[in-house]
Amino acid sequence: MRSHLLNDTTAELYRSSVTEGIERVAAKLATTARPFTGVTPDALSPVVDAVDLDAPLHDTIAALDELEDVYLRDAVYFHHPRYLAHLNCPVVIPAVLGEAVLSAVNSSLDTWDQSAGGTLIERKLIDWTTARIGLGPAADGVFTSGGSQSNLEALLLAREEAKASSPGDLRVFASEAGHFSVQKSAKLLGLDPHCVVSIPVDKDKRMQTLVLAAELERCRADGLVPMAVVATAGTTDFGSIDPLPEIAELCAQYDTWMHVDAAYGCGLLASTTNRDRLTGIERADSVTVDYHKSFFQPVSSSAVLVRDGATLRHATYHAEYLNPRRTVAERIPNQVDKSLQTTRRFDALKLWLTLRVMGADGIGSLFDEVCELAHSAWELLAADPRFDVVVEPSLSTLVYRYIPASVTDPAEIDRANLYARKALFASGDAVVAGTKVGSRQYLKFTLLNPETTLDDITAVLDLIAGHAEQYLGDTLDRAS
Repeated sequence: MRSHLLNDTTAELYRSSVTEGIERVAAKLATTARPFTGVTPDALSPVVDAVDLDAPLHDTIAALDELEDVYLRDAVYFHHPRYLAHLNCPVVIPAVLGEAVLSAVNSSLDTWDQSAGGTLIERKLIDWTTARIGLGPAADGVFTSGGSQSNLEALLLAREEAKASSPGDLRVFASEAGHFSVQKSAKLLGLDPHCVVSIPVDKDKRMQTLVLAAELERCRADGLVPMAVVATAGTTDFGSIDPLPEIAELCAQYDTWMHVDAAYGCGLLASTTNRDRLTGIERADSVTVDYHKSFFQPVSSSAVLVRDGATLRHATYHAEYLNPRRTVAERIPNQVDKSLQTTRRFDALKLWLTLRVMGADGIGSLFDEVCELAHSAWELLAADPRFDVVVEPSLSTLVYRYIPASVTDPAEIDRANLYARKALFASGDAVVAGTKVGSRQYLKFTLLNPETTLDDITAVLDLIAGHAEQYLGDTLDRAS
């Protein structure tokens, strides 16, 4: 079995095995006509269940043949221009190259003696990102597994910096359109179940700062401590960007930590035309970025950035076997001193190679393209009497629903939209997401593929309308 270990004696086997795998994936990408096959859990589960993991195939080709049946054939392919569902981007080739390199070398980014150059590359990218944000010379940060972990670490730092006699006195303020990881983080941090105060949004789905101001004042009047305000630069459903300058003013007035969840909107940091939409983010105490959303990186690639690097001490623990205290005095750069994780992938390499090959402007232009596409699609939807679109996009997300001319019952319209989404997914012709606005069921486009065209969107809208009308027609036939 030593023949399967990657080392100097098996380099050729590594080359041939990986090449064979790459050839399979490349062929799949080149011939995929739809984003999904429409396979159901009931159909695919028996295929996977039939695999006996205690009976190895002892052959790479055979294993890849099997992988075709259990995964590659029925995978959801985000690169397809009619995948329009979630915050999943097509990935750029330099980043995929980085993924191949980092997996083979397998550096762990917790300590210098496991990563050396990897540590310095990650630190360089953190500095690059904080400079793009404008956090100042004392800024720092660390790569994470994703936006949820970044938000958790930011709120941990905010909790430790807050001046409170009891965790029960702490309050966190977040938009009702913000990410659920804020509530989850509060629970993980042992805060009061009701500590997260939901702030309503305006017609553009942005946090209402007048309400935020009133809630902050009420918090202080009640003898409670405003631990943090979580502003969102790109909400998951609407792509809306909260009024960051006004929120920054309120955070300064109430001595409150300002965290900006820019997991989605961080692509604007590389934009050559829309960077001003993030004005005010430079005043944040911490920022979440997800490069694997709007920088076109493979999962996972995220970071949490802070204005004052000293606050990262709240995530620091020293272990004699790993990062003893003496290494601080010796100026040994151990990234575990800043991280909630210990063993951690060298995900920074993907972004490094992307910047070295494409440049920031190259990334930004791709994100600008999808934002422009979203605005054109919004105009299309707004002019189409078959659809109700909720809000003009700030980024690249559109929330809408089909409104049949012959039906007025909102519940029946909800069911028609739910059916249309499921039927479209089952067909494999396109993939769209769903959400609720108030109590009503809506559909969602998340546009992150510059290869998607307005013609693609028009075709998908026609498919949705067709499926919805089929459902309504069948319902009418059954009723009669």
